[in-house]
Amino acid sequence: MINNQNHSSPLIYSTKSGRASVFASFKGSVTVEAAFAVPIFFFAVVCLLYLMEMMSIQTALRSGLQEAGKNMAQEASVLTEIVPLTIKEKAQKDVVNSVGTERLDRSIIQNGSSGIDCEGTNISPITGIAKLSVTYQVKIPVPFFGIPHVTCQETMQVKAWTGYTNTIFGGERDETVYVTETGVVYHKDYHCTHLDLSIHMVSAGEVEELRNVDGGKYYPCERCGSAGGNVYITDTGNRYHSSISCSGLKRTIYAVPRSEVIGKGACSRCGR
Repeated sequence: MINNQNHSSPLIYSTKSGRASVFASFKGSVTVEAAFAVPIFFFAVVCLLYLMEMMSIQTALRSGLQEAGKNMAQEASVLTEIVPLTIKEKAQKDVVNSVGTERLDRSIIQNGSSGIDCEGTNISPITGIAKLSVTYQVKIPVPFFGIPHVTCQETMQVKAWTGYTNTIFGGERDETVYVTETGVVYHKDYHCTHLDLSIHMVSAGEVEELRNVDGGKYYPCERCGSAGGNVYITDTGNRYHSSISCSGLKRTIYAVPRSEVIGKGACSRCGR
């Protein structure tokens, strides 16, 4: 009996030791899993917060772009007379003012309010349709991953507020033609060579030997005169200009109904 008890005791102790070892191993595995799971959980929460901020700033900029579009529609008659750069700057200013400089500066937009770019914004003087675009970069400030900036863009179109449709002259089928401020003819083609000037810079010494597309000579412009060095000519004109900004090198084109063009003849090139 004594020998049997002696042999059974080590077996009992061995069994208890094995259970303790398994329990300790199980606790250790749970600790390791928790060590990995907790950072991943917090990382997922941070990503969710940044996603919500991206959606928030996207909604804010879209609203600001709509405000800029409304202003542009109201001022379309003035904006078509200024340079495209000014249109883009005005659209950018309207967007920033609508969203708020402080809101943009503390957002995840790269460079804050200075990171707003309305480069693709323009308005057509013919159709009166304004195309607005705002581009910006979103920074993801997550360390150790090296995530590059994400480029985002919002676009929209608005129609200029040009008033009511004039039905006194002509009807709905009245043809649209194009005229200039000082022109004596109307054009059916907006890209007529008389309207679409092709400006070339040439030496003043060789302008006497040059001829336009009709074979005519070039004479000094009455507005900017003549000067040495380089001058500017067009393919269809008969004047050479000392300044590229001379009004003789510009065309202000208006789209009007054919029935309202009274006293003007048709262009010999596109009016047939």
